[in-house]
Amino acid sequence: MAEPAELAGPEDPAVLVGGTGATRDVDRTGPVQTAGARPPGAVRTYLMLVRMWTRASWQYPTSLLLLTATQLLATTMDFATILIVFAHTRSLAGFPLAGVMFLYGTSATAFGLADLAIGNVDRLGRHIRLGTFDVMLVRPASALAQLAAEEFSPRRVGKLATALPVLAVALTLMPVRWDAGRVLAVPVMVGAATLIYAALWIIFSTTQFVAGDSPELLNTVVAGGSFLTQYPLAIYGREVVRGLTWVVPLAFVNWQPALYVLGRPDPFGLPAALRFASPGVALVLTALAALAWRAGIRHYRSTGS
Repeated sequence: MAEPAELAGPEDPAVLVGGTGATRDVDRTGPVQTAGARPPGAVRTYLMLVRMWTRASWQYPTSLLLLTATQLLATTMDFATILIVFAHTRSLAGFPLAGVMFLYGTSATAFGLADLAIGNVDRLGRHIRLGTFDVMLVRPASALAQLAAEEFSPRRVGKLATALPVLAVALTLMPVRWDAGRVLAVPVMVGAATLIYAALWIIFSTTQFVAGDSPELLNTVVAGGSFLTQYPLAIYGREVVRGLTWVVPLAFVNWQPALYVLGRPDPFGLPAALRFASPGVALVLTALAALAWRAGIRHYRSTGS
């Protein structure tokens, strides 16, 4: 039986999403059917919950500011590591400090945006274990939107407070001839990378439908991958780069498009067309994430079944 604190009650913001007065027929193995009320769309549900949780966070401003500062400190330490490395060398795999700052800024910005939007999806296993995921399925609203927006907090903006300035400085320091293609490539790279991180977050979270409360794989691939992409992938060797290109496509977060922006050849001789493949990879992964989520919901049999 779930603990009382985990069950939705009158003060749970998510309860407000479905409106009132609807009669609900629940199929525990599949989508929820409702009568008397039209369920809100997933995006609308998400935005409503984000607004509610944000208002709740501001009820304790001191705590919110301290947590934001903690997030800022953590990301600042990541960048400090790069500065320590360059205190002892002028380049890393042929990349000067400005180039590595560019890689760090694009990866950390994309990861911060994905974490801000759907960082709580990794709680799926806990909800399944406690039985509270059934509560999300009962509500006439997208379970994924509810899960992604759960306990949304502006404190996660702290992860962007270091990444964005570092990226801005890198763009001014890099010895790049900025034509229209390269200028456009930077926001496209960050947008595609955000979708790649978000899709991988969902894909690996859905493994908890089978594996139970075990977010370790997700943390290893997504959080660990974000750390790898803060540095030139050439430092990891050919086999690692192949895996990050063809198996878990983190090379398309920033490595391949960065080679185009910086005007550098691929040290492993991969096709030049891959430098423009990030948007396509992001769309494919997004489609795979949607399929993985639907498959997980379709085969879900509820706690204790």
